[in-house]
Amino acid sequence: MLSASVRFHALVPCAGTGSRAGTPMPKQYQSIAGQPLVMHTLQALAKVPQISQAWVVLAPDDDFVWPDSDAWPKHFARLSCGGDSRAQSVFNGLSAMLTNGVSPEDWVLVHDAARCLITPEAVAQLIETCRDDPVGGLLALPLPDTLKQQTLSEQGARVASTVPREDKWLAQTPQMFRLGVLHKALADAAGSDFAGITDESSALERQGLSPRLVTGSAQNLKVTYPADFAFAEAILKGKS
Repeated sequence: MLSASVRFHALVPCAGTGSRAGTPMPKQYQSIAGQPLVMHTLQALAKVPQISQAWVVLAPDDDFVWPDSDAWPKHFARLSCGGDSRAQSVFNGLSAMLTNGVSPEDWVLVHDAARCLITPEAVAQLIETCRDDPVGGLLALPLPDTLKQQTLSEQGARVASTVPREDKWLAQTPQMFRLGVLHKALADAAGSDFAGITDESSALERQGLSPRLVTGSAQNLKVTYPADFAFAEAILKGKS
């Protein structure tokens, strides 16, 4: 059993440009349902009672004017140490947390800034499921659709085969691991410029560890393409 002194932190990489979103600014700052997308994400995390502190990793040249009203959660800190990739930003953020005295035994929940439809209940479920796990885990969704493998021809992509989906999951965030363990896993991958590290779980997998899969929700999508904004806005307005 874990010591009562172990704490839970959120780490939100927020240094990307969101080039696929087609927005005039980084997608995390695009207005949606009356405020920047990322604010919906942070406000959801702020309602998770187990999270004692959150850290938002920004690009060093980020010039976004953040709200200074009650909209900004008071126990959230901004770190201007984002890197050229998501993995680099997460690694830099973890390094800054250690420098600021956060215990390597504490849990860190890394969550995408663009997953603004996450619910406090889903995050709390992840925490309660994984808090005594020796590795940690992540929200994920069993693959609901038939999965195809492609082959490329002069006419474009064609089906090469149908891939069994029974053991396939779609990874989501948050992904929850011990700070020290995750920092070491990413440090080991830094020499290859984080090649192949697409999320935190993939870094732990390279260490021979097997994170726990916790069933999430299809609603917890990562806002990526223009059509996603309309969907997310409809959901957020429906909650208000």
